Amino acid sequence: MAYTAADVKKLRELTQAGMMDCKKALDETDGDFDKAVELLRVKGAAKAAARAAEREASAGLVATSGNALISLRAETDFVAKNEAFVAAAQAIADAANASKVGDAEALKAVSLGDKTVGETVDELARTIGEKIELGEVAYFDGTTTVYLHKKASDLPPTLGVLVEFEGDEAAAKQAAQQAAALKAQYLTSDEVPADVVASEKDVLTKKTLEEGKPEAAVARIVEGRIGAFFKEIVLLDQESVFEAKKSVKQVLDAANTTVKRFARFEVGA
Repeated sequence: MAYTAADVKKLRELTQAGMMDCKKALDETDGDFDKAVELLRVKGAAKAAARAAEREASAGLVATSGNALISLRAETDFVAKNEAFVAAAQAIADAANASKVGDAEALKAVSLGDKTVGETVDELARTIGEKIELGEVAYFDGTTTVYLHKKASDLPPTLGVLVEFEGDEAAAKQAAQQAAALKAQYLTSDEVPADVVASEKDVLTKKTLEEGKPEAAVARIVEGRIGAFFKEIVLLDQESVFEAKKSVKQVLDAANTTVKRFARFEVGA
């Protein structure tokens, strides 16, 4: 079956494949346009899988919609500010909010137009030619506020914090900014996994002994240093960046505000 230059052009527009790839596909399928489309999509998926195995999606953006926050990852900042990439990220965030899904794997199965979110991400990777993947996803069903941060004015936000709270939104927004700036990992010390605490205690015990501290005092010194460790990674225990000599919890309490949970997503860090 013969094909024309117009067929090649139409195939390129439909699949976003290169001209030579389109010609080869039409040659291999004996000019059958539909089979050529299928062949290019299969090859595109294979190429995307190969790129995924070799490359790292270390750039990207965060997007929010309603009570949802998501990250969409790409290989380069150039792609992260691509209009199609930004639009896809926003559509995915909208889908997370509409479906009330806070898990990445579950969100991939959610419908987005005539495709699923997962299919949309895969197609975007084939079209753009980079490894692209859905990153973290959060959805909170209570009252929320969000803080987004750009590392450069010409780039989309790469850091986002979603906070579920009761009380004053301005105070909750400050807590979100605090978590963004000081890289809080947990809301309370009770949330820090036991193995993380045990590992840190082991490191601090060895360090304290190496410093020549009296062995009888080591346990007490380590407990004090664990408190300092919590102040680094626990949001409510951190010193407020807005009010000196007060913890985040003290600032929130003064505003009659309770942070119930938060999610902090950062790409390209």
